[in-house]
Amino acid sequence: MTTPTREIHLASRPFGWPTHDDFRTVQTELADPGPGEVLVRNTFLSVDPYMRGRMNDTRSYVPPFRLDAPLEGGAVGEVLASGDEQVPVGATVLHQAGWREHALLKAGQLRVVDVGRVPASAYLGVLGMPGMTAYVGLTRIAPVQEGETVFVSGAAGAVGSAAGQMARLLGAAKVVGSAGSPEKVAWVTGDLGFDAAFDYHDGPVGQLLKEHAPIDVYFDNVGGEHLEAAISAMADFGRVAACGAIATYNETDPSPGPRNMFLVVTRRISIRGFIVMDHGDVAGEFYRRAGEWFADGRLTHQETIVDGLDATIDAFLDLHRGANIGKMLVRL
Repeated sequence: MTTPTREIHLASRPFGWPTHDDFRTVQTELADPGPGEVLVRNTFLSVDPYMRGRMNDTRSYVPPFRLDAPLEGGAVGEVLASGDEQVPVGATVLHQAGWREHALLKAGQLRVVDVGRVPASAYLGVLGMPGMTAYVGLTRIAPVQEGETVFVSGAAGAVGSAAGQMARLLGAAKVVGSAGSPEKVAWVTGDLGFDAAFDYHDGPVGQLLKEHAPIDVYFDNVGGEHLEAAISAMADFGRVAACGAIATYNETDPSPGPRNMFLVVTRRISIRGFIVMDHGDVAGEFYRRAGEWFADGRLTHQETIVDGLDATIDAFLDLHRGANIGKMLVRL
C-alpha cells in the first residue's frame, strides 16, 4: 500500500521577500518502508531564518534547496511503519524532512526522542537546534565569564530567548536584550529574567544600548544597525558571537557594513561567526545541561504555533516579519 500525502516544493527562487508564488503544494504518495526505512507522520514542523538563505542559488555552508523538490527543515513526528527494529512504531522521532505531512526516511536520518517528560515540540526549539546554537555561541564562540554583561539581539526569538537565559545560567551578571514590540520586551524582562530590554523601534539602537555599556559579550542574531551599535558599546576585549543577520536576509541590495570597525582594533574586539552544525562534539554536553535546566524550570520557552500544512508559508514569512514570540512552529 502507499500513503497519500502533501509536501511543499520550492517553485522559484525569491528575489527579495518571498511570496506564495515561490512555493507549490504537491500531492504525492509514499511507498511502505523497506528494510532500514521508517514512515513518519509529522506532527510539528519548524520554520527558521536560515531557510531563507537556502532558497538562493549561492554558495554557502549548506547546499541550496532544489527547485521543484520538497523543502527541508526540522520536524518531529510519529512512526507509522518501520523496517528497523531500533525505531518502533509509535515512537516520536526528530529529523530534517519537514515542509511535508509524511516522510519516508532511512533509520539513520532520524533520532528517537523521549516525550515522557519533554513535549515533542521542544526538540525543535529550546532543546533542539535553536537551543544548541545559543549554547555553542556562549560557551565556545564568545564564552561568557562570571560577572560579565551580555547583550542579545532578537531576544524574543527562539535562539535569542534561549541565549539570554543561558547567559545568566553561565554566570553573566547583567543580560540585556532587544526585541520588536512592547509585548516582547515585557516577556523578555518578565518571564525570561533579562535585566533590561528595549524595543528597537523606539529610536536608534546605538542610543538605546548606550546606557547599558560596556558590553562584554554580544550575541548577534540581527546584524545591520544592531551590530554597529554593539561595537560602539563593547568593552575592551569584548567578544561577538555572530549567529545571524535576519535584518538583511530579504534585502535586494548589499547592506553596508558597520561604520565603526576601527573600534574593533582600538578595543581589541573579537568577532567570530559560527554555524552550529560545526560543533556536533558539543551535543552531548548541551543535551545534558539544557535538559537539566529545562527539567528544573531554570530554562523556559514559548512557542508561536499555527495549524496545518497550508499555513507553513505564512508562518515562514511571519517569522521574518517578527510576528512570533519564541519558536515559530507549524502543527499538523
